[in-house]
Amino acid sequence: MPIRPLPSALVDQIAAGEVVERPASLVKELVENSLDAGAQQIDIDIEGGGMRLVRVLDDGQGISAAELPIAVQRHATSKIASLDDLAAIRSLGFRGEALPSIGSVARLRIATRALGAERGAEIRVDGAEVSPVTPSPQPRGTLIEVRDLFFNVPARRKFLRTENTELGHIARLVERFALARFEVAFRLRHDGRVLLDAPRASTPEAKRARIASIMGEDFIRDALPFERRSGSVLLWGWLGQPQAAKTSSDQQFAYVNGRAVRDRLLAGAVRLGYRDVLYHGRQPAYLLYLELDPQAVDVNAHPQKLEVRFRDSRQIHEFVFRGVHEALGVTAGVAAPTARAATLDSVAEPRVLDFGRMASSLQPSMLQPSMPQPSIPQPSMPQSLDPRPDGALGTAIAQLHGVYILAQSAAGLVLVDAHAAHERVLYERMKRDLEGVVATQRLLEPRVVEVATHETEFFESLTADFARAGFEVDVIAPGRLAVRAVPAILSTIDPAPLVREVLRDLAEEQGSHHLEAAANVLLGNIACRSAIRANRKLTLPEMNALLRDMEQTERAGQCNHGRPTWTLLSLEQLDQLFLRGR
Repeated sequence: MPIRPLPSALVDQIAAGEVVERPASLVKELVENSLDAGAQQIDIDIEGGGMRLVRVLDDGQGISAAELPIAVQRHATSKIASLDDLAAIRSLGFRGEALPSIGSVARLRIATRALGAERGAEIRVDGAEVSPVTPSPQPRGTLIEVRDLFFNVPARRKFLRTENTELGHIARLVERFALARFEVAFRLRHDGRVLLDAPRASTPEAKRARIASIMGEDFIRDALPFERRSGSVLLWGWLGQPQAAKTSSDQQFAYVNGRAVRDRLLAGAVRLGYRDVLYHGRQPAYLLYLELDPQAVDVNAHPQKLEVRFRDSRQIHEFVFRGVHEALGVTAGVAAPTARAATLDSVAEPRVLDFGRMASSLQPSMLQPSMPQPSIPQPSMPQSLDPRPDGALGTAIAQLHGVYILAQSAAGLVLVDAHAAHERVLYERMKRDLEGVVATQRLLEPRVVEVATHETEFFESLTADFARAGFEVDVIAPGRLAVRAVPAILSTIDPAPLVREVLRDLAEEQGSHHLEAAANVLLGNIACRSAIRANRKLTLPEMNALLRDMEQTERAGQCNHGRPTWTLLSLEQLDQLFLRGR
Protein backbone atom coordinates (compact mmCIF):
# COMPACT_ATOMS: atom_id res chain seq x y z
CA MET A 1 0.00 0.00 0.00
CA PRO A 2 1.54 3.33 -1.01
CA ILE A 3 2.12 6.17 1.46
CA ARG A 4 -0.62 8.79 1.16
CA PRO A 5 -2.40 11.34 3.33
CA LEU A 6 -5.37 10.01 5.30
CA PRO A 7 -8.83 11.43 4.66
CA SER A 8 -9.71 14.14 7.20
CA ALA A 9 -12.75 12.18 8.43
CA LEU A 10 -10.53 9.18 9.19
CA VAL A 11 -8.00 11.43 10.94
CA ASP A 12 -10.80 12.79 13.13
CA GLN A 13 -11.98 9.29 14.03
CA ILE A 14 -8.44 8.26 14.96
CA ALA A 15 -8.17 11.34 17.17
CA ALA A 16 -11.57 10.53 18.66
CA GLY A 17 -10.16 7.24 19.86
CA GLU A 18 -8.02 9.16 22.35
CA VAL A 19 -10.56 11.85 23.26
CA VAL A 20 -13.87 9.93 23.21
CA GLU A 21 -13.57 6.64 25.04
CA ARG A 22 -17.12 6.40 26.39
CA PRO A 23 -20.10 8.72 27.12
CA ALA A 24 -18.36 10.05 30.23
CA SER A 25 -15.59 11.33 27.94
CA LEU A 26 -18.15 13.47 26.12
CA VAL A 27 -19.40 14.93 29.39
CA LYS A 28 -15.87 15.68 30.54
CA GLU A 29 -14.90 17.57 27.38
CA LEU A 30 -18.16 19.51 27.19
CA VAL A 31 -18.26 20.49 30.87
CA GLU A 32 -14.63 21.61 30.71
CA ASN A 33 -15.55 23.86 27.77
CA SER A 34 -18.45 25.28 29.78
CA LEU A 35 -16.21 26.04 32.75
CA ASP A 36 -13.60 27.66 30.51
CA ALA A 37 -16.40 29.83 29.10
CA GLY A 38 -17.12 31.18 32.58
CA ALA A 39 -20.37 29.30 33.17
CA GLN A 40 -22.06 29.66 36.56
CA GLN A 41 -24.82 27.10 35.88
CA ILE A 42 -24.29 23.81 34.01
CA ASP A 43 -27.15 21.40 33.30
CA ILE A 44 -26.34 17.92 32.03
CA ASP A 45 -29.06 15.68 30.61
CA ILE A 46 -28.38 12.05 29.79
CA GLU A 47 -30.46 9.42 28.01
CA GLY A 48 -29.64 5.75 27.68
CA GLY A 49 -26.53 6.02 29.82
CA GLY A 50 -25.23 8.70 27.45
CA MET A 51 -25.28 6.42 24.42
CA ARG A 52 -28.50 7.94 23.06
CA LEU A 53 -28.00 11.50 24.24
CA VAL A 54 -25.63 13.76 26.12
CA ARG A 55 -26.85 17.36 26.41
CA VAL A 56 -24.90 20.09 28.19
CA LEU A 57 -26.39 23.55 28.68
CA ASP A 58 -24.43 26.43 30.22
CA ASP A 59 -24.79 30.16 30.79
CA GLY A 60 -21.25 30.99 29.71
CA GLN A 61 -20.03 33.58 27.25
CA GLY A 62 -21.11 31.58 24.19
CA ILE A 63 -19.59 31.38 20.68
CA SER A 64 -20.07 33.90 17.91
CA ALA A 65 -21.80 32.74 14.75
CA ALA A 66 -18.67 33.48 12.71
CA GLU A 67 -16.54 31.20 14.91
CA LEU A 68 -18.88 28.19 14.89
CA PRO A 69 -17.43 26.62 11.69
CA ILE A 70 -13.93 27.08 13.09
CA ALA A 71 -14.89 25.57 16.45
CA VAL A 72 -15.60 22.18 14.81
CA GLN A 73 -12.27 22.11 12.98
CA ARG A 74 -9.36 20.16 14.41
CA HIS A 75 -6.82 22.02 16.53
CA ALA A 76 -8.92 25.18 16.66
CA THR A 77 -9.02 26.75 20.11
CA SER A 78 -9.29 30.12 21.83
CA LYS A 79 -7.25 29.02 24.84
CA ILE A 80 -3.66 28.98 23.61
CA ALA A 81 -1.83 30.65 20.76
CA SER A 82 1.88 29.95 21.34
CA LEU A 83 4.37 27.61 23.01
CA ASP A 84 4.57 30.05 25.90
CA ASP A 85 0.82 29.60 26.45
CA LEU A 86 1.23 25.80 26.35
CA ALA A 87 3.86 26.02 29.10
CA ALA A 88 1.52 27.91 31.45
CA ILE A 89 -1.99 26.56 30.83
CA ARG A 90 -4.70 28.00 33.05
CA SER A 91 -7.74 26.59 31.21
CA LEU A 92 -9.07 23.03 31.43
CA GLY A 93 -9.15 22.52 27.67
CA PHE A 94 -6.51 23.65 25.21
CA ARG A 95 -5.94 21.13 22.40
CA GLY A 96 -8.90 21.98 20.17
CA GLU A 97 -9.71 18.32 19.50
CA ALA A 98 -12.91 17.68 21.44
CA LEU A 99 -15.67 19.05 19.19
CA PRO A 100 -14.33 17.74 15.83
CA SER A 101 -13.56 14.35 17.42
CA ILE A 102 -17.07 14.11 18.87
CA GLY A 103 -18.61 15.20 15.57
CA SER A 104 -16.75 12.43 13.73
CA VAL A 105 -18.30 9.60 15.81
CA ALA A 106 -21.73 11.00 16.72
CA ARG A 107 -24.47 13.44 15.71
CA LEU A 108 -23.43 16.80 17.13
CA ARG A 109 -25.49 19.95 17.46
CA ILE A 110 -24.18 23.23 18.88
CA ALA A 111 -26.62 26.06 19.61
CA THR A 112 -25.11 29.19 21.12
CA ARG A 113 -25.53 32.88 21.67
CA ALA A 114 -22.48 34.97 22.44
CA LEU A 115 -22.62 37.78 24.96
CA GLY A 116 -23.89 40.93 23.24
CA ALA A 117 -25.10 39.09 20.13
CA GLU A 118 -28.55 39.99 18.78
CA ARG A 119 -29.48 36.40 18.01
CA GLY A 120 -28.21 32.89 18.47
CA ALA A 121 -26.74 30.48 15.91
CA GLU A 122 -26.28 26.75 15.57
CA ILE A 123 -24.26 24.25 13.61
CA ARG A 124 -24.57 20.49 13.12
CA VAL A 125 -21.93 17.84 12.51
CA ASP A 126 -23.20 14.40 11.52
CA GLY A 127 -20.40 11.83 11.38
CA ALA A 128 -17.84 14.46 10.29
CA GLU A 129 -20.30 16.01 7.78
CA VAL A 130 -20.56 19.70 8.72
CA SER A 131 -23.78 21.61 7.94
CA PRO A 132 -23.98 25.37 7.38
CA VAL A 133 -24.57 27.72 10.30
CA THR A 134 -28.24 28.58 10.83
CA PRO A 135 -30.11 30.96 13.19
CA SER A 136 -31.11 29.60 16.61
CA PRO A 137 -33.51 30.76 19.34
CA GLN A 138 -30.88 29.93 21.96
CA PRO A 139 -31.36 32.65 24.64
CA ARG A 140 -27.83 32.74 26.10
CA GLY A 141 -24.77 30.57 26.66
CA THR A 142 -24.24 27.32 24.79
CA LEU A 143 -26.26 24.13 24.31
CA ILE A 144 -24.44 21.08 22.95
CA GLU A 145 -26.26 17.86 22.07
CA VAL A 146 -24.48 14.64 21.21
CA ARG A 147 -26.72 11.84 19.93
CA ASP A 148 -26.11 8.24 18.87
CA LEU A 149 -22.53 7.89 20.01
CA PHE A 150 -20.46 5.64 17.68
CA PHE A 151 -23.42 5.22 15.31
CA ASN A 152 -20.92 5.09 12.42
CA VAL A 153 -18.24 3.09 14.25
CA PRO A 154 -20.04 -0.09 15.39
CA ALA A 155 -16.75 -1.74 16.38
CA ARG A 156 -16.28 0.96 19.02
CA ARG A 157 -19.89 0.88 20.18
CA LYS A 158 -19.81 -2.79 21.07
CA PHE A 159 -17.10 -2.12 23.64
CA LEU A 160 -19.40 0.11 25.68
CA ARG A 161 -20.76 -1.34 28.90
CA THR A 162 -24.29 -1.51 30.19
CA GLU A 163 -26.40 1.60 30.55
CA ASN A 164 -26.01 1.59 34.35
CA THR A 165 -22.24 1.19 34.13
CA GLU A 166 -21.84 4.07 31.70
CA LEU A 167 -24.18 6.22 33.79
CA GLY A 168 -22.10 5.44 36.86
CA HIS A 169 -18.99 6.79 35.15
CA ILE A 170 -20.84 9.97 34.23
CA ALA A 171 -22.23 10.51 37.72
CA ARG A 172 -18.79 10.00 39.25
CA LEU A 173 -17.31 12.49 36.81
CA VAL A 174 -19.90 15.18 37.52
CA GLU A 175 -19.32 14.71 41.25
CA ARG A 176 -15.63 15.43 40.66
CA PHE A 177 -16.53 18.63 38.82
CA ALA A 178 -18.89 19.64 41.61
CA LEU A 179 -16.12 19.23 44.19
CA ALA A 180 -13.71 21.20 42.01
CA ARG A 181 -15.87 24.29 41.43
CA PHE A 182 -18.00 25.31 44.39
CA GLU A 183 -18.88 28.61 42.70
CA VAL A 184 -20.67 26.78 39.85
CA ALA A 185 -24.11 25.13 40.07
CA PHE A 186 -24.38 21.62 38.58
CA ARG A 187 -27.46 19.58 37.78
CA LEU A 188 -27.34 16.05 36.36
CA ARG A 189 -30.47 14.28 35.05
CA HIS A 190 -30.87 10.83 33.52
CA ASP A 191 -34.02 10.14 31.52
CA GLY A 192 -35.58 13.13 33.29
CA ARG A 193 -34.69 11.96 36.81
CA VAL A 194 -32.43 14.26 38.84
CA LEU A 195 -29.31 12.44 40.06
CA LEU A 196 -27.34 15.42 41.33
CA ASP A 197 -28.46 18.93 42.16
CA ALA A 198 -25.64 21.07 43.53
CA PRO A 199 -26.51 24.78 43.87
CA ARG A 200 -23.73 27.33 43.97
CA ALA A 201 -21.85 27.14 47.27
CA SER A 202 -20.40 30.47 48.29
CA THR A 203 -20.32 30.03 52.09
CA PRO A 204 -18.36 27.53 54.19
CA GLU A 205 -21.63 25.92 55.28
CA ALA A 206 -22.80 25.53 51.68
CA LYS A 207 -19.45 24.01 50.69
CA ARG A 208 -19.64 21.51 53.52
CA ALA A 209 -23.21 20.65 52.47
CA ARG A 210 -22.05 19.98 48.90
CA ILE A 211 -19.19 17.80 50.12
CA ALA A 212 -21.58 15.91 52.40
CA SER A 213 -23.98 15.25 49.51
CA ILE A 214 -21.17 13.63 47.51
CA MET A 215 -18.77 12.13 50.05
CA GLY A 216 -21.20 11.52 52.88
CA GLU A 217 -22.12 13.33 56.08
CA ASP A 218 -19.77 11.10 58.09
CA PHE A 219 -16.78 12.23 56.07
CA ILE A 220 -17.25 15.98 56.38
CA ARG A 221 -18.32 15.76 60.03
CA ASP A 222 -15.19 13.93 61.13
CA ALA A 223 -12.65 15.05 58.51
CA LEU A 224 -9.70 17.26 59.43
CA PRO A 225 -9.65 20.56 57.50
CA PHE A 226 -6.13 21.82 56.84
CA GLU A 227 -4.09 24.30 54.84
CA ARG A 228 -0.35 24.43 54.14
CA ARG A 229 1.56 27.01 52.12
CA SER A 230 5.17 27.18 50.95
CA GLY A 231 5.95 30.19 48.82
CA SER A 232 3.51 30.18 45.89
CA VAL A 233 2.41 26.57 46.49
CA LEU A 234 -0.78 26.00 48.47
CA LEU A 235 -2.24 22.69 49.66
CA TRP A 236 -5.61 22.61 51.39
CA GLY A 237 -8.66 20.43 51.82
CA TRP A 238 -10.04 17.78 54.15
CA LEU A 239 -8.44 14.56 55.39
CA GLY A 240 -10.61 11.63 56.42
CA GLN A 241 -10.01 10.12 59.83
CA PRO A 242 -7.72 7.06 59.63
CA GLN A 243 -10.21 4.79 61.43
CA ALA A 244 -12.76 5.59 58.70
CA ALA A 245 -10.49 4.25 55.94
CA LYS A 246 -12.02 1.71 53.55
CA THR A 247 -10.86 -1.11 51.34
CA SER A 248 -11.48 0.92 48.17
CA SER A 249 -10.11 4.26 46.96
CA ASP A 250 -13.43 5.64 45.67
CA GLN A 251 -13.36 8.57 48.11
CA GLN A 252 -10.03 10.01 47.07
CA PHE A 253 -10.34 13.33 45.26
CA ALA A 254 -7.30 15.37 44.23
CA TYR A 255 -7.18 18.56 42.17
CA VAL A 256 -4.29 20.50 40.69
CA ASN A 257 -5.18 24.10 39.86
CA GLY A 258 -8.85 23.10 39.73
CA ARG A 259 -8.23 20.11 37.44
CA ALA A 260 -9.26 16.67 38.68
CA VAL A 261 -6.30 14.31 38.40
CA ARG A 262 -5.42 10.72 39.13
CA ASP A 263 -1.76 11.31 39.73
CA ARG A 264 0.45 8.58 41.18
CA LEU A 265 2.91 11.04 42.67
CA LEU A 266 0.19 12.83 44.62
CA ALA A 267 -1.52 9.60 45.66
CA GLY A 268 1.80 8.18 46.84
CA ALA A 269 2.63 11.31 48.81
CA VAL A 270 -0.77 11.30 50.53
CA ARG A 271 -0.53 7.62 51.41
CA LEU A 272 2.95 8.19 52.82
CA GLY A 273 1.50 10.96 54.97
CA TYR A 274 -0.97 8.43 56.40
CA ARG A 275 1.66 5.74 56.90
CA ASP A 276 1.81 5.87 60.71
CA VAL A 277 -1.93 5.89 61.29
CA LEU A 278 -3.45 3.72 58.55
CA TYR A 279 -4.51 0.14 59.05
CA HIS A 280 -2.80 -2.24 56.64
CA GLY A 281 -4.54 -2.55 53.28
CA ARG A 282 -6.97 0.30 53.94
CA GLN A 283 -7.51 3.38 51.78
CA PRO A 284 -8.01 6.84 53.31
CA ALA A 285 -10.69 9.26 52.17
CA TYR A 286 -9.57 12.76 51.30
CA LEU A 287 -10.39 15.90 49.34
CA LEU A 288 -7.25 17.81 48.40
CA TYR A 289 -6.55 20.93 46.36
CA LEU A 290 -3.04 21.77 45.18
CA GLU A 291 -2.53 25.25 43.76
CA LEU A 292 0.74 26.36 42.17
CA ASP A 293 2.17 28.41 39.33
CA PRO A 294 0.88 26.93 36.02
CA GLN A 295 4.44 27.06 34.72
CA ALA A 296 5.44 24.58 37.44
CA VAL A 297 3.14 21.83 36.14
CA ASP A 298 2.71 20.26 32.70
CA VAL A 299 -0.90 19.27 32.04
CA ASN A 300 -0.13 18.13 28.48
CA ALA A 301 1.09 14.74 29.65
CA HIS A 302 -1.97 12.52 29.12
CA PRO A 303 -4.47 12.26 26.21
CA GLN A 304 -7.38 12.77 28.61
CA LYS A 305 -5.45 15.20 30.84
CA LEU A 306 -5.93 12.95 33.88
CA GLU A 307 -2.24 12.94 34.80
CA VAL A 308 0.12 15.86 35.20
CA ARG A 309 3.89 16.23 35.31
CA PHE A 310 5.47 18.52 37.88
CA ARG A 311 8.59 20.43 36.98
CA ASP A 312 10.03 19.63 40.43
CA SER A 313 8.31 16.39 41.34
CA ARG A 314 10.55 15.66 44.33
CA GLN A 315 9.76 18.99 45.95
CA ILE A 316 6.01 18.64 45.36
CA HIS A 317 6.03 15.08 46.70
CA GLU A 318 7.81 16.18 49.87
CA PHE A 319 5.50 19.19 50.31
CA VAL A 320 2.32 17.11 50.00
CA PHE A 321 3.67 14.35 52.21
CA ARG A 322 4.71 16.79 54.93
CA GLY A 323 1.43 18.68 54.71
CA VAL A 324 -0.67 15.54 55.19
CA HIS A 325 1.65 14.08 57.81
CA GLU A 326 1.64 17.24 59.92
CA ALA A 327 -2.12 17.73 59.56
CA LEU A 328 -2.71 14.23 60.91
CA GLY A 329 -0.17 14.76 63.70
CA VAL A 330 -2.64 16.19 66.20
CA THR A 331 -2.53 15.46 69.91
CA ALA A 332 -4.63 12.85 71.59
CA GLY A 333 -7.93 14.58 71.09
CA VAL A 334 -7.96 17.91 72.86
CA ALA A 335 -10.59 18.89 70.30
CA ALA A 336 -12.48 15.63 69.85
CA PRO A 337 -12.04 11.87 70.32
CA THR A 338 -10.70 9.92 67.37
CA ALA A 339 -13.36 7.25 67.49
CA ARG A 340 -16.92 8.22 68.15
CA ALA A 341 -18.96 6.10 70.52
CA ALA A 342 -21.82 4.10 69.15
CA THR A 343 -24.86 6.20 68.40
CA LEU A 344 -27.44 5.95 71.14
CA ASP A 345 -30.19 7.88 69.38
CA SER A 346 -32.01 4.65 68.66
CA VAL A 347 -32.45 3.79 72.36
CA ALA A 348 -36.23 4.13 72.79
CA GLU A 349 -36.91 1.83 75.70
CA PRO A 350 -35.05 0.46 78.72
CA ARG A 351 -32.78 -2.51 78.13
CA VAL A 352 -32.42 -5.35 80.64
CA LEU A 353 -28.86 -5.11 81.95
CA ASP A 354 -27.11 -7.83 83.96
CA PHE A 355 -25.57 -5.67 86.68
CA GLY A 356 -24.22 -8.74 88.43
CA ARG A 357 -22.16 -9.67 85.40
CA MET A 358 -21.08 -6.06 84.92
CA ALA A 359 -19.95 -5.81 88.52
CA SER A 360 -18.07 -9.10 88.40
CA SER A 361 -16.10 -7.89 85.39
CA LEU A 362 -14.54 -5.22 87.61
CA GLN A 363 -13.55 -7.53 90.47
CA PRO A 364 -9.86 -7.40 91.49
CA SER A 365 -9.43 -10.99 90.38
CA MET A 366 -9.93 -9.89 86.79
CA LEU A 367 -7.06 -7.44 87.10
CA GLN A 368 -4.41 -9.94 88.06
CA PRO A 369 -1.91 -10.76 85.31
CA SER A 370 -1.42 -14.36 84.27
CA MET A 371 2.35 -14.00 84.82
CA PRO A 372 4.69 -11.26 86.10
CA GLN A 373 5.61 -8.65 83.50
CA PRO A 374 8.03 -5.72 83.61
CA SER A 375 6.80 -2.26 84.43
CA ILE A 376 5.89 0.30 81.80
CA PRO A 377 8.94 2.14 80.41
CA GLN A 378 9.08 5.45 82.23
CA PRO A 379 7.63 8.55 80.53
CA SER A 380 10.05 10.97 78.89
CA MET A 381 9.25 13.57 81.60
CA PRO A 382 8.65 12.93 85.32
CA GLN A 383 4.97 12.52 86.06
CA SER A 384 3.26 13.24 89.36
CA LEU A 385 1.77 10.25 91.13
CA ASP A 386 -1.30 12.36 91.81
CA PRO A 387 -3.62 12.30 88.77
CA ARG A 388 -4.29 15.62 87.08
CA PRO A 389 -8.06 16.06 86.85
CA ASP A 390 -7.74 18.70 84.15
CA GLY A 391 -6.22 16.36 81.57
CA ALA A 392 -8.13 16.03 78.32
CA LEU A 393 -8.33 12.27 78.83
CA GLY A 394 -9.37 12.59 82.45
CA THR A 395 -8.35 10.59 85.52
CA ALA A 396 -7.96 6.81 85.52
CA ILE A 397 -10.39 5.00 87.81
CA ALA A 398 -10.07 1.31 86.83
CA GLN A 399 -8.77 -1.27 84.38
CA LEU A 400 -11.18 -3.57 82.56
CA HIS A 401 -10.19 -7.17 81.72
CA GLY A 402 -6.53 -6.22 81.72
CA VAL A 403 -7.04 -4.47 78.38
CA TYR A 404 -8.91 -1.19 78.73
CA ILE A 405 -8.31 1.82 80.95
CA LEU A 406 -11.44 3.55 82.24
CA ALA A 407 -11.02 7.23 82.97
CA GLN A 408 -13.36 9.92 84.21
CA SER A 409 -13.18 13.24 82.37
CA ALA A 410 -15.26 16.40 82.45
CA ALA A 411 -16.97 15.19 79.27
CA GLY A 412 -17.86 11.70 80.47
CA LEU A 413 -16.31 8.23 80.42
CA VAL A 414 -13.05 7.76 78.47
CA LEU A 415 -12.09 4.24 77.38
CA VAL A 416 -8.49 3.63 76.31
CA ASP A 417 -6.95 0.59 74.64
CA ALA A 418 -3.76 0.45 76.72
CA HIS A 419 -1.72 -1.55 74.20
CA ALA A 420 -2.66 0.61 71.22
CA ALA A 421 -2.06 3.84 73.13
CA HIS A 422 1.26 2.72 74.59
CA GLU A 423 2.37 1.55 71.14
CA ARG A 424 1.86 5.04 69.72
CA VAL A 425 3.58 6.75 72.66
CA LEU A 426 6.63 4.47 72.34
CA TYR A 427 6.81 4.86 68.57
CA GLU A 428 6.69 8.66 68.59
CA ARG A 429 9.23 8.82 71.40
CA MET A 430 11.63 6.52 69.55
CA LYS A 431 11.23 8.56 66.37
CA ARG A 432 12.16 11.71 68.30
CA ASP A 433 15.15 9.94 69.82
CA LEU A 434 16.22 8.81 66.37
CA GLU A 435 16.66 12.44 65.33
CA GLY A 436 19.45 12.82 67.92
CA VAL A 437 21.66 10.40 69.76
CA VAL A 438 19.65 7.43 71.01
CA ALA A 439 20.30 6.63 74.66
CA THR A 440 21.31 2.97 74.97
CA GLN A 441 21.63 0.51 77.82
CA ARG A 442 24.46 -2.01 77.59
CA LEU A 443 23.58 -5.48 78.86
CA LEU A 444 25.74 -7.11 81.52
CA GLU A 445 25.91 -10.20 79.37
CA PRO A 446 25.01 -10.57 75.68
CA ARG A 447 21.56 -12.05 75.15
CA VAL A 448 21.69 -14.80 72.53
CA VAL A 449 18.70 -14.94 70.18
CA GLU A 450 17.90 -18.07 68.18
CA VAL A 451 16.43 -17.34 64.74
CA ALA A 452 16.06 -19.14 61.42
CA THR A 453 19.14 -19.22 59.20
CA HIS A 454 17.49 -17.17 56.45
CA GLU A 455 16.48 -14.59 59.06
CA THR A 456 20.14 -14.22 60.00
CA GLU A 457 20.96 -13.34 56.42
CA PHE A 458 18.06 -10.91 56.27
CA PHE A 459 19.18 -9.27 59.52
CA GLU A 460 22.56 -8.37 58.01
CA SER A 461 20.75 -5.97 55.65
CA LEU A 462 19.16 -4.25 58.65
CA THR A 463 22.17 -3.93 60.95
CA ALA A 464 22.51 -0.18 60.38
CA ASP A 465 18.79 0.39 61.04
CA PHE A 466 18.93 -1.57 64.30
CA ALA A 467 22.00 0.43 65.31
CA ARG A 468 20.25 3.74 64.58
CA ALA A 469 17.37 2.60 66.79
CA GLY A 470 19.74 1.99 69.71
CA PHE A 471 20.38 -1.75 69.38
CA GLU A 472 23.77 -3.40 69.22
CA VAL A 473 23.25 -6.83 67.70
CA ASP A 474 25.85 -9.11 66.08
CA VAL A 475 25.60 -12.29 64.05
CA ILE A 476 27.66 -14.85 65.93
CA ALA A 477 26.67 -17.89 63.88
CA PRO A 478 24.09 -18.94 61.30
CA GLY A 479 20.75 -18.72 63.10
CA ARG A 480 22.21 -17.01 66.17
CA LEU A 481 22.30 -13.31 67.12
CA ALA A 482 23.86 -11.67 70.17
CA VAL A 483 22.13 -8.59 71.63
CA ARG A 484 24.71 -6.48 73.46
CA ALA A 485 22.81 -3.19 73.96
CA VAL A 486 19.21 -1.95 73.69
CA PRO A 487 17.53 1.48 73.68
CA ALA A 488 17.34 2.81 77.23
CA ILE A 489 13.59 3.18 76.89
CA LEU A 490 13.34 -0.63 76.51
CA SER A 491 15.89 -1.56 79.14
CA THR A 492 13.34 -3.44 81.29
CA ILE A 493 12.13 -5.66 78.44
CA ASP A 494 13.63 -9.02 77.51
CA PRO A 495 15.29 -8.27 74.15
CA ALA A 496 15.35 -11.85 72.84
CA PRO A 497 11.64 -12.30 71.98
CA LEU A 498 11.46 -8.65 70.92
CA VAL A 499 14.27 -8.94 68.36
CA ARG A 500 12.98 -12.30 67.15
CA GLU A 501 9.42 -11.07 66.60
CA VAL A 502 10.44 -7.77 65.01
CA LEU A 503 12.80 -9.52 62.63
CA ARG A 504 10.05 -11.94 61.62
CA ASP A 505 7.62 -9.07 61.04
CA LEU A 506 10.09 -7.19 58.85
CA ALA A 507 10.86 -10.31 56.82
CA GLU A 508 7.15 -10.74 56.08
CA GLU A 509 6.80 -7.07 55.08
CA GLN A 510 9.65 -7.00 52.57
CA GLY A 511 8.75 -4.89 49.53
CA SER A 512 5.62 -3.39 51.09
CA HIS A 513 7.26 -0.20 52.34
CA HIS A 514 9.22 1.04 49.33
CA LEU A 515 8.29 4.66 50.09
CA GLU A 516 8.93 4.50 53.82
CA ALA A 517 12.18 4.78 55.65
CA ALA A 518 13.31 1.37 56.84
CA ALA A 519 14.18 2.80 60.25
CA ASN A 520 10.59 3.97 60.84
CA VAL A 521 9.23 0.57 59.83
CA LEU A 522 11.61 -1.01 62.29
CA LEU A 523 10.61 1.38 65.08
CA GLY A 524 6.93 0.76 64.44
CA ASN A 525 7.42 -2.98 64.82
CA ILE A 526 9.54 -2.51 67.93
CA ALA A 527 6.90 -0.27 69.49
CA CYS A 528 4.13 -2.77 68.74
CA ARG A 529 6.10 -5.64 70.22
CA SER A 530 7.19 -3.62 73.26
CA ALA A 531 3.86 -2.07 74.21
CA ILE A 532 1.69 -3.20 77.12
CA ARG A 533 0.14 -6.58 76.48
CA ALA A 534 -3.30 -7.84 77.43
CA ASN A 535 -3.84 -9.07 81.01
CA ARG A 536 -1.14 -6.71 82.25
CA LYS A 537 -2.14 -5.25 85.62
CA LEU A 538 -1.52 -1.50 85.75
CA THR A 539 -1.47 0.71 88.83
CA LEU A 540 -3.49 3.93 88.82
CA PRO A 541 -0.28 6.03 88.65
CA GLU A 542 0.83 3.99 85.63
CA MET A 543 -2.52 4.44 83.94
CA ASN A 544 -2.50 8.18 84.55
CA ALA A 545 1.09 8.45 83.33
CA LEU A 546 0.01 6.82 80.07
CA LEU A 547 -2.97 9.19 79.72
CA ARG A 548 -0.72 12.21 80.27
CA ASP A 549 1.80 10.91 77.73
CA MET A 550 -0.99 10.42 75.20
CA GLU A 551 -2.00 14.05 75.65
CA GLN A 552 1.54 15.10 74.72
CA THR A 553 1.97 12.71 71.78
CA GLU A 554 1.22 13.42 68.17
CA ARG A 555 -1.15 11.04 66.37
CA ALA A 556 -2.07 9.51 69.74
CA GLY A 557 -5.60 8.95 68.49
CA GLN A 558 -4.47 5.88 66.53
CA CYS A 559 -1.90 3.17 67.04
CA ASN A 560 0.77 2.61 64.41
CA HIS A 561 -1.61 0.36 62.47
CA GLY A 562 -4.48 2.82 62.36
CA ARG A 563 -6.64 1.36 65.12
CA PRO A 564 -8.27 3.92 67.43
CA THR A 565 -6.63 4.17 70.84
CA TRP A 566 -9.53 5.72 72.75
CA THR A 567 -13.13 6.75 72.61
CA LEU A 568 -15.58 8.71 74.72
CA LEU A 569 -19.03 8.04 76.10
CA SER A 570 -20.30 11.52 76.82
CA LEU A 571 -22.49 12.35 79.80
CA GLU A 572 -25.30 13.07 77.36
CA GLN A 573 -24.95 9.62 75.82
CA LEU A 574 -24.83 7.97 79.23
CA ASP A 575 -27.94 9.87 80.31
CA GLN A 576 -29.68 8.76 77.14
CA LEU A 577 -28.62 5.16 77.68
CA PHE A 578 -30.16 5.14 81.16
CA LEU A 579 -33.16 7.28 80.10
CA ARG A 580 -32.30 10.01 82.57
CA GLY A 581 -34.41 13.15 82.22
CA ARG A 582 -37.31 11.38 80.46
